[in-house]
Amino acid sequence: MKDVTQLHEGWKLRHDDALLPATVPGCVHTDLLDAGVIPDPFIGTNETGIAWVGRRAWSYATELAHDSGHERTDLVFDGLDTAAEIVLDGESLGTTRNMHRVHRFDVTGRTGPLEVRFASAYEEADRVRALTGDRPNVYPEPFQYIRKMASSFGWDWGPTVVTAGMWRPVRLEHWSTARLAEVRPLVTVDGAAGRVELRVRVERTGNGAGRPLTLRATVADTVAESVVEGDGTVLVLRVPEPELWWPRGHGEQPLYGLDVTLLDEEGRPLDTWERRIGFRTVEIDRSPDEHGTGFTFVVNGVRIFARGVNWIPDDVLPSRVTPERYRTRLLQTAGANVDLVRIWGGGIYEDDAFYDVCDELGLMVWQDFLFACAAYPEEQPLRGEVEAEARDNVVRLMPHPSLVLWNGNNENLWGFRDWEWEQPLAGDSWGEGYYLGVLPRIVAELDPTRPYTAGSPWSGSWDHHPNDPAHGTHHSWEVWNRQDYAEYRADVPRFCAEFGWQAPPALATLRRALPGEELAPDSPGMLHHQKAEDGNGKLNRGIARHFALPERDFDRWHYLAQVVQARAVAAGIEHWRSHWPVCAGTVVWQINDCWPVSSWAAIDGDGRLKPLYHELRRVYADRLLTLVPTADGPVLAVDNQSGSSWHTAVTLRRIAADGTVLREAVVDVGAAPRSVVRPVLPAGLVPAPGSAKEFLVADADGLRAVHFPVPDKEFAYPAPEYDVRVEPVTGGDAVAVVVTARTLVRDLLLQPDRLSPEARADRGLLTLLPGEEARITVTGWPGAAADTADAAAADIAAAAETAVRNALFSVGAA
Repeated sequence: MKDVTQLHEGWKLRHDDALLPATVPGCVHTDLLDAGVIPDPFIGTNETGIAWVGRRAWSYATELAHDSGHERTDLVFDGLDTAAEIVLDGESLGTTRNMHRVHRFDVTGRTGPLEVRFASAYEEADRVRALTGDRPNVYPEPFQYIRKMASSFGWDWGPTVVTAGMWRPVRLEHWSTARLAEVRPLVTVDGAAGRVELRVRVERTGNGAGRPLTLRATVADTVAESVVEGDGTVLVLRVPEPELWWPRGHGEQPLYGLDVTLLDEEGRPLDTWERRIGFRTVEIDRSPDEHGTGFTFVVNGVRIFARGVNWIPDDVLPSRVTPERYRTRLLQTAGANVDLVRIWGGGIYEDDAFYDVCDELGLMVWQDFLFACAAYPEEQPLRGEVEAEARDNVVRLMPHPSLVLWNGNNENLWGFRDWEWEQPLAGDSWGEGYYLGVLPRIVAELDPTRPYTAGSPWSGSWDHHPNDPAHGTHHSWEVWNRQDYAEYRADVPRFCAEFGWQAPPALATLRRALPGEELAPDSPGMLHHQKAEDGNGKLNRGIARHFALPERDFDRWHYLAQVVQARAVAAGIEHWRSHWPVCAGTVVWQINDCWPVSSWAAIDGDGRLKPLYHELRRVYADRLLTLVPTADGPVLAVDNQSGSSWHTAVTLRRIAADGTVLREAVVDVGAAPRSVVRPVLPAGLVPAPGSAKEFLVADADGLRAVHFPVPDKEFAYPAPEYDVRVEPVTGGDAVAVVVTARTLVRDLLLQPDRLSPEARADRGLLTLLPGEEARITVTGWPGAAADTADAAAADIAAAAETAVRNALFSVGAA
């Protein structure tokens, strides 16, 4: 039986004349941080001061010792970042130039000093660029010349921290006769039966050549065997009536253990392979219709409006992302009613722990191949690396039922057409051959059970503009860059795969990242932690279109920027959802951050929830009530994406700014499963266009939608007045913050981190009418605790209420 020895102990990092303790998996930056050689790049402007790390060569060393009775010993690196030479006892075993591949070296019978020498990624990129020639990209960094996480060179939300090291596990594999070199389960559903077609490749030792072998596989009490002749075999298992795997919100996520064992002629196991699989079908309906060309996910025959988010690496030092951290972040993601996560092409193929959690939670995964925002040379040495990398990762990830789509690239087909690449390329290769040739060929060969699309955005062919909203996938960035978020309502894309709006992170995140800084939108640390071109200018213009821009009140600016972010994303989703099934999905940019930064994220770099997160939970819920502004006035949309009918009574009220109800009506509505109904609004309910003193409210089953005819800065809001009390929550350490409105209070927000850095609130923006009460549950706030028998309890309660008032913000407040 194959033995595995992990090689995670005893490594040293050579730094000048010293040998520093090294952590494997890890990277140079994490080891230098642990040794106190460099400061935390996330704090202040330290990023600039550690840039030298990415421009140096580094080496790791250990002593390789093993004494195995097996015929073969392999040294296996699951991830080398990136250009490396492996030297054992003074002899080179080989070189690598790809962060995203597994590398294997035969070290049978060999021991001695083991060294892994990493060249600077910049040096390797320059070497390749000299071979292939220059290519355009959107950032002044050479990421398209090296198969490395592109965003480690910086992005418009990320720092430039160019890593090197053994970022994934290292091990010795000792084996005899043969091993399982590749296992590809093609999992499909045929009528009521599940079908697993196992395509297996084996590697043999010299003594194992020609020996009879047996492959045994088991899934859901079904067992099958096959004789292995040569270096491979195909084995089919049929599972009667398996339970189907569904995306979250559409059904359950049953997973079945698939066990594969390779046996010798005497029935002794030589190697094993274990994964969890799920039975389901998936396709993309790209049929042409009267609106253009669709792009609709169809899972188990059910057409789905995808409620998605884009995912970037959760840390610019990805070796620090643990399985527990993946689970925490993905549980947060699922908690926002998300059902699809797109892994963006400037990052990494995530660890299996990521996809395992998505399998369990029913989060569909859209996986980009790793190409983003640049023209990529198609010549050697890159072409061979691209093919090997794609094969490695298709085979590794295909067992996961959550994986529903392979995507060729991020924005490169669009970039070729619109970003002035064509003329400077002058006929040179730029990646089209990958996206329309190499990658679809590999997917068709290795994983024909899943759809492939050439890029995002992509209209399906060069017959249409690559980013045509009427055809295929669309990225909507003109609005954030140049317009008011109301312009999201100007069109109906078939599938909006990227759009978003920025906001700063939570105040506690800023205080940790910028210690001692007097915070202002343009203070040095704030500007350093704003990587987008004219990012603050766009934030300010977004605020100023709706509110008076605060001049010297940072807290107010911070609150309004977060309000505008939440409203902007909601405006797009509400509008596009109301046009289902023409629009079949939205994928918000972005769910997470890789460091503390002003960005488009809903969860900031310290894991705190922005108001956008809570707004996503509202607009991605199965049932959504919306008043969508149009040129002819607001349209009521009753959107039911659940699998059951929704019958409800919608209460509509036209209300004056002082809270007086001017007109009221109730509309009975029935919405079939996965449908949208737009009932006619009764006469006299819609405020006059341009009215600064009236607004419209719709309520149904605990859901609320509001429509104000004018921007906030033009509306006659009363000074917000409300009462606050803090109550313990039975059976836990949480407290309830109870707010009772005495006037109209729009977009009330409790920023829990102002109470305590660890505090969390369960609700975001709330609009209350006079007399209404809202309960906000807060956890992680020790300052709220008080023993009612304590003589000081009244003082503690009073202090807690004061703290809450200082953490509450609303529109209309001075």
